[in-house]
Amino acid sequence: MNYRHAFHAGNHADVLKHIVLLALVEALKRKDSPFFVLDTHAGRGRYLLSAAESRKTAEADAGVLKLMDEPKAPEVVERYLRAVQAINPVGALVAYPGSPLLVAQALREQDRLAACELQQEEAQALKELFAHDGKVAVHARDGYAAIKALLPPRIGETRFARGLVLIDPPYEVQDAEYPQIIATLREAMARWPNAIYAVWYPIKLRRSLMHFFRKAAALPAKSALLAELQIRPDDSPLRLNGSGMLILNPPWQFDQELAPALPVLKRVLGEAGATTRLEWLKQE
Repeated sequence: MNYRHAFHAGNHADVLKHIVLLALVEALKRKDSPFFVLDTHAGRGRYLLSAAESRKTAEADAGVLKLMDEPKAPEVVERYLRAVQAINPVGALVAYPGSPLLVAQALREQDRLAACELQQEEAQALKELFAHDGKVAVHARDGYAAIKALLPPRIGETRFARGLVLIDPPYEVQDAEYPQIIATLREAMARWPNAIYAVWYPIKLRRSLMHFFRKAAALPAKSALLAELQIRPDDSPLRLNGSGMLILNPPWQFDQELAPALPVLKRVLGEAGATTRLEWLKQE
C-alpha cells in the first residue's frame, strides 16, 4: 500500500468526516461512564500543511482553510474548527489533526483510544505523537485484523460498554474494500453490539455504492444513517467528487445534530452542482 493521507489532509472529505467524528465523541461524553474508541486506519495523527505532500495537491486550501474563513457557523461545525485551531498557533493554520489526534484531544480521563496503523513510517509517527498520553494505545497492525483482539474492549479491570469504531480505509482497491468493511462490521457487531460504528466512504460514481448500502442495511444494527457531501456532480470515476459517512447505531437524534452543518459545507466548499444527503438507510 502506497497511500499517504498527507496529500489529502484537510480536504473536503476530512472536513465532513471529522465534523461527524467529533459530534459522535461529544454525544458519548454526555454520560459519565467511560467509553472506548477504536480507529482502524489511524494514519500519522498530525499533518503539516506546509509539507511538500500537502502543497502538491493544495486540497486543504479548498477544504478546512476555506471553512476557517466562514464568519459564523453552526455549533457542530464550530466544535470542529476549534479542535483544528487547538493544535495551531493563534491566528494561523500550519498543521492539520488526523482522526486519532482529534479524538485524543476530546477524551476525558476515564476514556481510551486504540489507534491502528499498518504502514511502518506512519505508525512510528503516531507512536511518537502519543508517547506521553496514557489514554492512547498505538498498534502497528492491520486495523481489520485487530477487531478480534481489541473488541469487546477491556483494559485492566475496566470493561467498556460504550464506544465508537471508526473505519476509514484508503480504498486503494475499492472492489475489495467494501466486502472487507461489511465482514469487519459483522464481526465487530457480534463482539460489541451496542457500540457506534462510523465508516467513511468516497463518492466517485454513486451507483457503485448501491450494493454496499444494501449489505450495510442488512447488518444487525438498530439504525443506520448516511451523511454525504458532494462538492461536484458524481460524473467521473477518476476523481473524488464527494464522500459520506455511514453511521450504525447513531446516538438519539443524531441526524438533527448534523443537519445544520451540511448546507454550510455545501455553500462554502461546494462547486457548481454540489449536493448533500442526510438520510436514514435503516431505522427502527
